[in-house]
Order: sequence, then C-alpha cells, then structure tokens
Amino acid sequence: MTTVDHLRQVRLGNLRTVLLALVDRPGSRADLAARTGLTKATLSNLTEPLLANGILVEEPATLAGMGRPSKPLRFHPDGPVAVGAEINVSHLAVETLGLDGETLDRHLVPADMRKVPADEVLDRVAALVREVSGPRKLLGAGLAIPGVVHDGVVVRAPNLPKLVGVPLAEGLTARLGVEVELDNEANLAALAHLWPKHLAGEDFVHVTADVGIGAGVVLGGEVYRGASGFAGELGHVVIERNGVRCTCGSRGCVERYAGLDVILREAGRRHLDSLGKALQAGDPKAVEAVRNAGEALGVGIATLMNLFDVPTVVLGGSYAVLYDHLSEAVQSEMDGRVLAGGERHTRLLASPLGEFAVVRGAAGLITRHAVQQPERLFA
Repeated sequence: MTTVDHLRQVRLGNLRTVLLALVDRPGSRADLAARTGLTKATLSNLTEPLLANGILVEEPATLAGMGRPSKPLRFHPDGPVAVGAEINVSHLAVETLGLDGETLDRHLVPADMRKVPADEVLDRVAALVREVSGPRKLLGAGLAIPGVVHDGVVVRAPNLPKLVGVPLAEGLTARLGVEVELDNEANLAALAHLWPKHLAGEDFVHVTADVGIGAGVVLGGEVYRGASGFAGELGHVVIERNGVRCTCGSRGCVERYAGLDVILREAGRRHLDSLGKALQAGDPKAVEAVRNAGEALGVGIATLMNLFDVPTVVLGGSYAVLYDHLSEAVQSEMDGRVLAGGERHTRLLASPLGEFAVVRGAAGLITRHAVQQPERLFA
C-alpha cells in the first residue's frame, strides 16, 4: 500500500468514526472530539465536505454553561436518503430513512402477490419507491423478500414461486438507477432492531409471520445467515413428523400450524384487524386459534433457543399485533422446552417496530453501509 493509499484509508476510518458518533446523537465539534478522540482540527477537515455536500448541517450557536457558544452538527434534514422495499405474500411496503435513522415516509399496500409476474411486481415496487423518495438524493434501496437469497437472486421462496430465479436486485436497479441490495425479510427485520439503535441487545431471535414464518438470528450484534443463507427458516422447522403437507414439500412445518393464514382460517376471519376485534371481544373460536398457533410457534422457537442459546425472542409483524393474546402460549412452551430455562428465563418481547420492521431494516441496510463506507456518500 502506498503512502497516499494509507492516508486515504486513515481519513475514511476517521470519517466513519465521526459519522457513527453522529448516528448516536448530534454534537458540536468539541463534543465530537471528546467522543471520538480526534482533534478539533481533524474534525473540521472531515466535516467541511459533509457540510458542503448537504450531508450535515450546522445548527445555530447555543450557549451551554461557561465558554464559547457551540454549534451542533447533525445530519441534514434534506440530505440523502435510503429506501427499503418489501415484497410479501399479502402486501408491498416501502419506507424512506434518513442517515440519522428517522423515518421520513412509509406506505403499505395490501395485495396478493402470489401469482403476479416478476416484471409487474418490480414495476409496482419501483413506482412506490419513487413516490416515497421524492426529489432527494437516493443512496440506494434495500429489497426484502420472504425467501432464500443468493447474489441478488431468490433461490427459494415457497410462497412466491414466480419470483424464484429472477434477478430482482438487477431488475429494480434498472428501474431506479441506483444500487439495490436484496436480502431475506427476516434478516432485515432483525437488522432493524440493531441499526441505528440496539432495541433487543446483541443476541436475540426476531420472529415474524405472514403466510410463512421467518426468524432473524442475531449473534454478537450481527445477523447470522449461515453458509447458504438458510439460517432462521423457522417456518420449515418440523414439529410434527407426519403432519400437514407444507408448500416446501415437507410435512409438519411450523408455518402450517402458526402462519397468519392458518390462524385467520381457524378463527373464521379474513383479516388481521377483524381477528384483533374478535380477540378483544373474547370470541372463543379466535382465542382458540391464536392459542393453538402460539403453542406450535413456541415449540419451534424452543428448538432455535436450544440451538443458539440466545436470551431474547422478539415477536414482530402480525405476531407483535397479536402479542397480548399469543405470548402466554408461546412462553409456556418455551419455559417447558428450552434447556436453559431453569437457569435463565428467556425474554419474550413484542417488537416496537410492528409491521414496518422489514422495510426499516431494508432501508437501514443501505444507511448502515453508507456510514460504514463513507465514500458512498460522495458517489
């Protein structure tokens, strides 16, 4: 490495440090110097290009105690943004995220996507992305799919077979003119609980459901994907050897007992809102359907707990909506089946991000890369 290359790497490393500090919270140059260990001169040298390019903004001076007034730096409210998009069995969703982690706009459009051709799906996603991103610079887009992903292509998606083998990332890039990163929905929902803030610690499993069920496994503050990207396929953990036939070709998979479509069918309801109202009214059929699903889900989650030994389970998506009626059955199964349960009670939490965790994580995938690889901000 030449001296010039070395200096460039040092500068990028320092810039990354400053940006990460600002993601944590705004601060004056003096405050940032104290938090990062960099000199004020170095900070001024690093932040000037960010200010000139509309990435940061300097707020009016404020007096806090003795000394000179400080001018806090923060991410520009009209600065570059990232968009997260989700293609799910029952809906399309998008969210715009600033570099500071603030949600700027979001939309969720109910739609049955199971039989829609890939080109039409991508056209509809692209239109939604343009709608929420507006005129601001778009850093890129994260795209979430309920399936196994490899090199921008869906290699397995039992509930969205028309998208298997399609280069979705490439197709959306062609429509938007920006880089698109494709990942599994469960992984991205888990990432939303890590970036920009840790909402469930550094070791947890995030479980969410639509027709299928996915789990994002987080170990040591990083999403664990496994060697082939199949880690966290909770929906296809077998809990009954000769049980109900699954779309994956196996039998007795968790999703055939605890998927949202199964819960709705057993409860005699068509939509999640209707199910929620029935549960509030104490409808016996709805209560039993959710309890049965919770028991099946708890068996599957206990298997993950015994494999990964993490202290926290976060229920997201429709499970977060149903949490008050679902959690008791899930916790009961976990308490009886998790081997570490006698020594340490496993926490069961409802996600604070609800149904938008997936798109928030998809957008966060892009903002995280932009902060960790600052050269992207000036591309």
